[in-house]
Amino acid sequence: MLRRFSVNFALFSMVLDGLSVILSLWLAALFRPALNTIAWIEPIPSRAIIPVALYVLFPLLWVIIFSTLSIYDGRKYLRATDEFSTLSLAMFIASISAAGILYFSYRDVSRALFLLFILLAYLTCLVWRIFARVYFRTQKTSTDRARHILVVGAGPLGQKVKQQLLESGFPNLTFAGFVDDNFENTVPLLGSAIEIRAVLNQHQITDVVIALPHSAYHQMGEIVGSMEDLSVQVWVALGFFDLALYNTTIEDFAGIPMLDLRASAIDDYQRMIKRAFDVFFGLIALILALPLMAVSALMIFLEDGSPVLYRPKRVGENGRLFEMLKFRTMLKNAEQQQSQVEKRDAEGNVIHKSKEDPRVTRVGRILRRFSLDELPQFINVVRGDMSLVGPRPEMPYLVEKYQPWQRKRFAIPPGITGWWQVNGRSDKPMHLHTEDDLYYIQNYSIFFDIQILIRTIWVVLIGKGSY
Repeated sequence: MLRRFSVNFALFSMVLDGLSVILSLWLAALFRPALNTIAWIEPIPSRAIIPVALYVLFPLLWVIIFSTLSIYDGRKYLRATDEFSTLSLAMFIASISAAGILYFSYRDVSRALFLLFILLAYLTCLVWRIFARVYFRTQKTSTDRARHILVVGAGPLGQKVKQQLLESGFPNLTFAGFVDDNFENTVPLLGSAIEIRAVLNQHQITDVVIALPHSAYHQMGEIVGSMEDLSVQVWVALGFFDLALYNTTIEDFAGIPMLDLRASAIDDYQRMIKRAFDVFFGLIALILALPLMAVSALMIFLEDGSPVLYRPKRVGENGRLFEMLKFRTMLKNAEQQQSQVEKRDAEGNVIHKSKEDPRVTRVGRILRRFSLDELPQFINVVRGDMSLVGPRPEMPYLVEKYQPWQRKRFAIPPGITGWWQVNGRSDKPMHLHTEDDLYYIQNYSIFFDIQILIRTIWVVLIGKGSY
């Protein structure tokens, strides 16, 4: 039986993708004459002929591109949306590559046939993956795949590990219990750390998670050494992960494996897609916005002179300061009057914006009403300081008041709009609602970005929270 997260299934997937491409080529040639009735497609008299070389070249091309994008790494794409979005990107790249090959070799291949082949290849690769997911979901966990987890350390970190294991939803994971030398602990224990070998054999443990507090790290070598000859997986849950902005990875640093506590919350592939999305649509938006930007700049200049741009320092990804561009909507000495408009809520939190801010100019109120003051930030997006979607850049003096957990919102590039904005905008000061930003980080996908951008258009039109 094939296991989903196995080398055999990855190889099986490669074979299926190759066969899907071959089948799609054959079906495209078979059905191409049926397209003769469409007016803009040139009719062909009989079944199309595809060069034999393409039946070898195209499957190899597809599998290589899919492998490059890690589509065969099942653990990387646990969610169907992630896998299918990556599949769509891989199909697009493979299609462009195949079109280039045809341009320089078999130029007589019908364009309609090629488009039909691409559609069929995408559908076949997508459909068999859907069936595979349904199949694995319906399979009952077999005993050879069951994993029994023992946690070493029953303190707060161990409890957190237990909670996440129970909430993971994986049917093949079973939490067996704790071992700990702290016999005063009220948590039921299977034994002490020195009895771990007996516990492993008695409860058929397959995985051991070491979740010791900092003060007990000196025991780790002894515990790991006691299991060297046993067939178990050993994992270490590091308590200082809370110091990380969001994600933690192991990187090679001067030839030494080290933990990067400031790793981005999105991986390199997601970053590449997000950046490509930002540059492409950011440039289009900037070009389309140029007339509005010119009118806005002229209105500001006629009312209050120069400068028309406001260039505040903001805190971006990983706490880096950058110069954010906005149209000036306040009086020239607005920053000197900041203390006059700030107030605190019932819990003592600083509120730095209000609907009746006297520093806002008449033109400024119009620009803010329709978020036109944000248009210059498309320049920040193109330059790479910001993204179209992400947590909003924060003012440095407010960041100084952040609690450690709030700094996790700097784990990805800041955005012009974000989950916080479409759920309240100025009605919800962002430093008091960091949970919205963390939700976005935890659930990031390019489709989530698109959803937020669409909702932003509606929020801007109705003017919700814009002041």
